[in-house]
Amino acid sequence: MSSKDCFLAIKVVPNASKTEIVGWLGEALKVRLQAVPEDGKANKVLLKLMSKTLGINRAQVMLESGDFSPIKRIRLRGLTELEVAKRLGAVLQTAED
Repeated sequence: MSSKDCFLAIKVVPNASKTEIVGWLGEALKVRLQAVPEDGKANKVLLKLMSKTLGINRAQVMLESGDFSPIKRIRLRGLTELEVAKRLGAVLQTAED
């Protein structure tokens, strides 16, 4: 693990009307996904959403745990917690406006 890796807890709500980052739910980031939780489809959509949202390569986003659970833990390679907080803060601020 690099010193620039960050771990993020995510609460996933599959089968949503649209894919979006909702905001913080305690220590976890709440994310709604339009994908179904079958055959890893929701997990793939989640990882793609997080890479796009954070402006990083898809290969830098890995599912660490929670394959079959609504609570996921992802690893973000090459980003510190502060960098992730800043990037998510900008996204969540825009969503609230």
